[in-house]
Amino acid sequence: MSRTASRSRKTAETDIELTIDLDGSGVSMIETGIPFFDHMLTLFSKHGQFDLKVKAVGDIEVDGHHTIEDVGIVIGECMREALGTKEGIRRYGCAYLPMDETLARVVVDLSNRPHLEFRAPAGTPDAPNMPFTLVEEFCRAVASNLRANVHVELLYGRDGHHIAEAIFKGMARALREACENDPRVVGIPSTKDAL
Repeated sequence: MSRTASRSRKTAETDIELTIDLDGSGVSMIETGIPFFDHMLTLFSKHGQFDLKVKAVGDIEVDGHHTIEDVGIVIGECMREALGTKEGIRRYGCAYLPMDETLARVVVDLSNRPHLEFRAPAGTPDAPNMPFTLVEEFCRAVASNLRANVHVELLYGRDGHHIAEAIFKGMARALREACENDPRVVGIPSTKDAL
């Protein structure tokens, strides 16, 4: 059974076409108009082993906020659709991701109860051409639209590029684990028999 989904989202601020395959090999074609965000989504695809195609046109002359948030929305929607009933999945995923001097922890529960807990020290540095606040906005958009409980914590780090990269890779690895089929799981992985 193919676990893929495609969506379009068009607003006054963005126009997005996106396709994801949860059982891919990490192949990506990313074009958002924000080179650093393209880099982060390429990493997300590779480390999640998700095949990901993104074409986004947004009001980046204003800033990157709408494009980054809206791409996160569509990724979350597509992942939720591709997961279907969630029968046989692991449901939970956890990743500690080191990137040179940086360490991030990301923990995911595909619970159908959306929540983002995002913890980072005040004054965490920005990456080049991408404010650190937009890393949080991306995570919130994915969590809300995937309807997942996501905890992201920057344990330590100094370089803005490394910090963003550790979080994106950590999200990818935790989601990959949570989305994986577990041969020992029969039906829905919940005592409620629903997620």
